Amino acid sequence: MVQGQLLKMMATVEGGKVRYAMRLGEELLDMSSFIGQPFSVKPTGVLTCTNCGNRVKKFYGQGFCWPCLSTAPEASECIVRPELCRAHLGEGRDAQWENDHHNTEHFVYLSQSGGFKVGVTRSTQIPTRWVDQGAVQAVIIARTPYRQLAGLIEVELKKQFADKTNWRAMLGAVAPDREMMSALRTRALDALAYEMGAYALPEEEPMVLEYPVLAHPPKVNSMNLDKVPEVAGTLAGIKGQYLIWSDGRVLNVGDRRGYHVVVA
Repeated sequence: MVQGQLLKMMATVEGGKVRYAMRLGEELLDMSSFIGQPFSVKPTGVLTCTNCGNRVKKFYGQGFCWPCLSTAPEASECIVRPELCRAHLGEGRDAQWENDHHNTEHFVYLSQSGGFKVGVTRSTQIPTRWVDQGAVQAVIIARTPYRQLAGLIEVELKKQFADKTNWRAMLGAVAPDREMMSALRTRALDALAYEMGAYALPEEEPMVLEYPVLAHPPKVNSMNLDKVPEVAGTLAGIKGQYLIWSDGRVLNVGDRRGYHVVVA
């Protein structure tokens, strides 16, 4: 039994296989031994902001209190809409944080989770970003020196590609479609050829990812820790940031950052 503040799960990838560790405050819980075994998550009723640590009654966004949602650089609009980033101009909620995190090399990528999508992430977040989205394969298609430029490329590609993950489809049994990924990458590179072709990376190879899932339930039911006293049963697997129980109940750990829980 371990108790603490729930944070986004950490993941490592070796040989394409994903391995998870649950973060409970300063504690790290290796999840490998729990797959196929009884596992429970019980909220204590305590919520603390993941940015300032203050106790709150409710969250705004993912794990933020209202003041931090309004002022923290981690909650700025350019996190979701990178084309609005101004870090390369020395601007932002926290100029130093923006310089360190957004005025740095970024990648534009295509990934396959439930379907295919385009996305943007810092170069240091590969393959973490893909794992968080439950991608079964992904490939880098462009590299830029700062975030806003990657966002502008994404905006152009969103004319042809989705930019959201269908979490229900992602949690199903999705097999990497290499032929489709190859065709879509060609289409994306063609779309960049004229205006932003200088940033294209046509020689990158897709990464295929395999998750610790024993069985994919035919139907999933998302659990809300505000409404259930406990989620317990046999843990069938983990994909993306989702814990998957054998009866189809799932818990998005990333969305419940800041909740204090007891796990056993």
